[in-house]
Amino acid sequence: MIESSKEKNKGKKIDTKKSNVVVSNGDFEKAEQKIRPSRIDEMIGRRREKKAIKMMIDSARKRAEVMDHILFYGPPGLGKTTFALAIANEIGSSIRITSGPAIERQGDLAAILTNLKKNDVLFIDEIHRLSRVVEEILYPAMEDRALDIVMGKGPSAKTIRLSLEPFTLIGATTQIGKISSPMRDRFGLIQRLDFFEDEDMIEILRRACNLWSINIDDKALKTISIGSRGTARVGLRLLRRVRDYSQSNNLKEINTDVVSKTMDILGIDEIGLESIDREILTVLFNNFSGGPVGASTLAASLSEDVSTLLDVYEPYLMKCGLLKRTSRGRVLTPKGIKYVQEVCL
Repeated sequence: MIESSKEKNKGKKIDTKKSNVVVSNGDFEKAEQKIRPSRIDEMIGRRREKKAIKMMIDSARKRAEVMDHILFYGPPGLGKTTFALAIANEIGSSIRITSGPAIERQGDLAAILTNLKKNDVLFIDEIHRLSRVVEEILYPAMEDRALDIVMGKGPSAKTIRLSLEPFTLIGATTQIGKISSPMRDRFGLIQRLDFFEDEDMIEILRRACNLWSINIDDKALKTISIGSRGTARVGLRLLRRVRDYSQSNNLKEINTDVVSKTMDILGIDEIGLESIDREILTVLFNNFSGGPVGASTLAASLSEDVSTLLDVYEPYLMKCGLLKRTSRGRVLTPKGIKYVQEVCL
């Protein structure tokens, strides 16, 4: 059985009362561990999603039953894993973390399922990458809390059904369209996580600044927020680099000038576009006259993987209104053409 390195979080209980404490400059390691919220109420933004999940937790607790299965989908870095860990803490259960590519055979998944205890949470990241053969084991496990094992081959083969402890499956995917319909139908809640609003990003960054003892003004926080692409993971990564720049230059306070110089070093512009984003727009403009062009052709021109182009780069370019998808392929918008002409050329 292959497990994620995040397995070390299994069963770990976090004291939520200490999550906002300011640490000393030499205690960054502990602060890094606390940066991920451990409770639903600690999570910033996601008001509608949190309300639905808390409703499920409360009702399941009153019925003395396990929570129904949940599927999170959306671009990477928007809190799918954080939600899974927070849910496990809310219901007071251990969490087993793995990923679709790590479960290669039916036996791998069977070993995980049979080791789950009552009320445990099983989190499968990139669940769309499970093979169809492995998926077939999940169907009865999710619906009937049972595991069907085939013994032997041919006419003499027999199926043995083993009972499983009640558990909650939380799946995460960036490509919900690749999950089969029978799999999707077995989830009690399918929740999309969209990009964070600027106000929520600022609060996420402010919380991190408190944990990391970073002295930063509000304008600088807003600048980092705008460059965060609406993604918490990107925003925190950018904040770390700004912290690195200020410390390497012995600066006591971070202002917009510090943020701008850091982003210039990293090749990030004021709206959060990186060099690869600008390259995508430039290739579309120069090589394909602004489009339309198919995703595979565009990915080949950039020497990038198609799934990376679709899942990582395109969603934010579309959110910025620079790129659009059509039935014939990718096309630069008038705003995208203007951006290329003013910034990239």
